[in-house]
Amino acid sequence: MIDRRLLTNIDWVLLGLTLTACLVGILNIYSATSTYKIVGSTYYMKQFYWLLVGMTVSFIVSSIDYHIFEDFSYWLYGFLLVLLIAVLVVGRRSMGATRWLNLGFFSIQPSELMKIVIIMTFARFFNTFNSPGGLSVKDMLLPLSLLMPAVLLIMKQPDLGTATLVLLIAGSMIAYRGLKLSTVVSFILVTLPVIWISWKHLLRPYQKNRVLDFINPERSRLGSGYHIIQSKIAVGSGGFSGKGFIKGTQSQLRFLPEQHTDFAFSVFAEEWGFIGCMFLIIIYLSIILWGLNIARRCNDRFGALLAVGVTAMLFWHAVINMGMVMGMFPVVGVPLPFFSYGGTSMITSMVGIGILQNISMRRFMF
Repeated sequence: MIDRRLLTNIDWVLLGLTLTACLVGILNIYSATSTYKIVGSTYYMKQFYWLLVGMTVSFIVSSIDYHIFEDFSYWLYGFLLVLLIAVLVVGRRSMGATRWLNLGFFSIQPSELMKIVIIMTFARFFNTFNSPGGLSVKDMLLPLSLLMPAVLLIMKQPDLGTATLVLLIAGSMIAYRGLKLSTVVSFILVTLPVIWISWKHLLRPYQKNRVLDFINPERSRLGSGYHIIQSKIAVGSGGFSGKGFIKGTQSQLRFLPEQHTDFAFSVFAEEWGFIGCMFLIIIYLSIILWGLNIARRCNDRFGALLAVGVTAMLFWHAVINMGMVMGMFPVVGVPLPFFSYGGTSMITSMVGIGILQNISMRRFMF
């Protein structure tokens, strides 16, 4: 049964900012898909339904005492590792990657769920682990042993974008917990040869092309560099005030690839220009700052760590997606939370918002 006292403590600022981003995203998806000729291609309506599902899931998550997540975090982590292994064995292959697991009535993407579960797992670990003066190299061995199996299994699918996000989320929580200077230096010295080995032996040709295209998109204008070139044209052509709703030439003439998913921000930038982009960036910046504020006001370490982890997840999603479409980062399949089309992304993001609501509402009760 839901404690009615919680309803009087709903974080209306967080809810309002989230719904604003979602509704602007649905409007943008309507514009991005307005020229689609496929029968039943009402993506904006589907996104609206996903928003309703996401809000329901968010409400359920916010109604459960978040301390329960601490009790089940390790079990959930182990269960998801099993699902990630199952994906590699019997998963559904699509567009050269194996990321989905068919459970009969529906399919799930365990790598997306791992973003939330790794936050719970690291929050539980650092809640009970004390290291005065910051984490040493020895202290990092156990959290890294928890992190790397998940990252390697996700990379094996292959899904470099999600694997990178899981690393960044965990890294943000580690940084929040505090590191000794010697640990930072050791990390840098280890990372450099790992990057070289990954480039030589682990990255696939198309992944290397994305990095090379980031450095020089002109090397393959009609090939692997096409996506980023068209995206930069769309963003730049928006100018100061944009071309107007459903008047963007790059999107309406279908030059932009994946314009309702990964490159949805490019459509928005072309139609609404610098003014619209600043409005959207301020919305996301407000969500991030409010999430950090929730962590600061939390009365216990586990809740603060959870809030930092969720905020880091939303932050890195937004930064990587916006940076990608503007040519500041290599092209990876990272959607913009609440904005890009996709049910999995919407549900994952809304679970995160539900956790933040959960922590914010209960600060008066403990």
